[in-house]
Amino acid sequence: MGKILIGCGQITWIRFGANGAEWLAPEEEVLAQIAQAGYHGAPAGPDGDRTAKQTLELYARYGLTPAPGYFGTAFWDKSRQSEFVDRARRFAEFAREVGCDALYVAPGGFDYVTSSGFTRRETAGHVRPEDALRDDEYQVFAETLNLVGEATLAEGVYSCFHNHVGTVIETRAETDRLLALTDPNVVFLGPDTGHMQWAGDDAVAFCRDYASRIKTMHLKDISESVRAQGAAAKWDYGTFTDHGIFAELGEGCIDFGAIMADLRAANFSGWLITETDVTQKATPLESVTISRDYLRQFGW
Repeated sequence: MGKILIGCGQITWIRFGANGAEWLAPEEEVLAQIAQAGYHGAPAGPDGDRTAKQTLELYARYGLTPAPGYFGTAFWDKSRQSEFVDRARRFAEFAREVGCDALYVAPGGFDYVTSSGFTRRETAGHVRPEDALRDDEYQVFAETLNLVGEATLAEGVYSCFHNHVGTVIETRAETDRLLALTDPNVVFLGPDTGHMQWAGDDAVAFCRDYASRIKTMHLKDISESVRAQGAAAKWDYGTFTDHGIFAELGEGCIDFGAIMADLRAANFSGWLITETDVTQKATPLESVTISRDYLRQFGW
């Protein structure tokens, strides 16, 4: 097995409300706490006016390394295809300059209105086949991902598709269909274990089946009891999170031991990024420390 780097997503320090995203602590304090918990790094992207060099200097101040960033958008919108490819190229240039060889590329679509009249945010965790993208939208999505993948590979960066509950590609069936339309030589995988399980699918089986295509991963755990309750009651995305769908690694229902064994068998190397989007613990530091300590049992 190759070199494994363990990153920590900053999302645990962010609260999303009616007025947008609110940080619970200044960025430098967040990075300091991520380092304190024992992580190798945290995600970084070309946000704001900060250069790659300035990002490296900031992270180095806390003994951290930039981990793969995240580019989510409406890839199925044909009219914006060239814009998306250009943006992906800029993300890849930044990734290369900070020493990353992977980029998460993810669907948007929380407000995408399905044929039933509900948005994907409203159908989160209980998606039906008729809620999916249209055939032509799948084709455009795949075409755009292929172009994005070619553009980022030219910079030495893998485009890694990332599934996400509440977006237009949530379930395994949707993910399988999209991936079947893409070129595996240019579109890779950066799956989210918690979102796959929350969608009602088996995260372990998904990671096993696609292990050779995975270049990075978000490690996330969920509460099965909350998932089942919410799916039966047809909660929306926010109601799931309010009821505690997210759990720290090892405190939810996902068998990470099996996932790690499959990654070893595939000789995986790269970044594994822990995330607990909304914690029920007293502080984000407590949350991310629990997840980091859990991963030490695997020797990382």
